[in-house]
Amino acid sequence: MSTQSLAGGPRRFPLVPTAALLFGALYCLLPVVWVLVASTKSGSELFSTFSFLPGSGFTDNVADLTAYRDGVYWKWMANSAFYAGVGALLSTAVSAVSGYALAVYRFRGKETVFNILLAGVLMPPVILAVPQYLLLAKADMTDSYLSVLLPVILSPYGVYLARIYASAAVPADVIEAGRMDGGGEWRIFRTIALPMMVPGLVTVFLFQFVAVWNNFLLPYIMLGDDEKFPVTLGLYTLLQQGSNTPALYTLVITGALLAIIPLIALFLVIQRFWSLDLLSGAVKS
Repeated sequence: MSTQSLAGGPRRFPLVPTAALLFGALYCLLPVVWVLVASTKSGSELFSTFSFLPGSGFTDNVADLTAYRDGVYWKWMANSAFYAGVGALLSTAVSAVSGYALAVYRFRGKETVFNILLAGVLMPPVILAVPQYLLLAKADMTDSYLSVLLPVILSPYGVYLARIYASAAVPADVIEAGRMDGGGEWRIFRTIALPMMVPGLVTVFLFQFVAVWNNFLLPYIMLGDDEKFPVTLGLYTLLQQGSNTPALYTLVITGALLAIIPLIALFLVIQRFWSLDLLSGAVKS
């Protein structure tokens, strides 16, 4: 360490870590910038102009995308909002109850159950997709909205996060005080523990919403009717048709850009919850 640093003077600029961070940011943001620029180009400009030179066809692309098959793209967007919104809400509710139970109660086999959940976190979704399809096909539930919703309700990672957060945010003294006051277990959870867990559950909701919104494999296996497709699978079908109809490439790029907007909006709306302290609302022991 230099004398200037010990004396409180100017510190050396950490060149290598900063360069690595800038490279990582550029690597992540460059595809997003390309999609943003490419969505402004017409079909003729897309393949004839410099990649990062804006075009003049964004409004026409949005109009063409809206007119394609009587607005099926917006049907796909609505389906994605339904799958992600309802699925994330149900998954967050299940994670909250399960995580709280694993954090607060003592019962035989508790650690075994938690270890199984951890194994579920490490399990790649592609391994589970085919067995889920076979089970739902046996129940004659494939090619339906429930075939996409039911598998996402239980999120091992969501339960894991909820348990960790409940252990930190819900003091045992508060739970015991509620019991001494005559409160039932469900009432204690609903009126005392749940408000303390809100910041953590918001994180669970966001992670699950993004996961379901971006999910491709499960709908691809479960669904056959393109009226039920989410936007990810719908854009994939457009991309496949683009090999024979290059004009559809501009629709795919514009649709991909528009599909990002709900995720950005959701993040901006709920990020204020993350500013809360880990023990927000709790009484410190």
